[in-house]
Amino acid sequence: MANFVLSQEELLEVYRHLLTEIGPRGWWPAESPFEVMVGVILTQNTAWKNVEKAIQNLKAERALNPEKIAELPLKQLEELVRPSGYFRQKARRLKDFVSYFLDCYGGDVQKMADQNPETLREELLSIRGIGPESADSILLYALEKPYFVIDAYTHRIFDRHEWKDGPVSYDAFQEYFHRNLPRDAALFNEFHALIDYVGHHFCRRNPLCEVCPLQPWLPSRGERSREPVENEQAKTGEQ
Repeated sequence: MANFVLSQEELLEVYRHLLTEIGPRGWWPAESPFEVMVGVILTQNTAWKNVEKAIQNLKAERALNPEKIAELPLKQLEELVRPSGYFRQKARRLKDFVSYFLDCYGGDVQKMADQNPETLREELLSIRGIGPESADSILLYALEKPYFVIDAYTHRIFDRHEWKDGPVSYDAFQEYFHRNLPRDAALFNEFHALIDYVGHHFCRRNPLCEVCPLQPWLPSRGERSREPVENEQAKTGEQ
């Protein structure tokens, strides 16, 4: 079990710093909660630009609603979501999700949001193809429930900055955030979006440490440092 290095105040300091340096992200970009849910399923293992193309296809076909997705022949749905990659798998996952959504909540987002969140999370995790990250993304971004989302960027940033000292399970990592942050959906939304922004633009496989907003937190001589880090000190390993 990993130990986490940042205290509650230090974790909040990182959040405030990123919010000041980067600004609010306004994530998730969607016109409705259901569009968020579809986006969560389509974004698995692909870039967001590919998800946008698939969602535009669904909109052009007037198929971005649970009833229409349920009615569409599987082959047609596969073609609509093809730009997102793994399109056959994702089409089946969309079918499974909307079947659950219609059967349990009549396709009504508010009825879904009114469900006990722990029960809802268990239901989502029981759907084929929806793991913890996807379930929590639906809870947080579509339904505004305070569940912090853990993804590859979260692991990479914490590993490179030595904010944890070993492997950690999804649930244990999430519990760290839940224990050290106010249980607030808006804060979780913004913090996770900021982490992903840093991961996408700076903390890449080949990192851009010298221009990263988190550069002051890079380890220096084996210790965390808030001092500027020289380029040769900014070399980090891959996750």
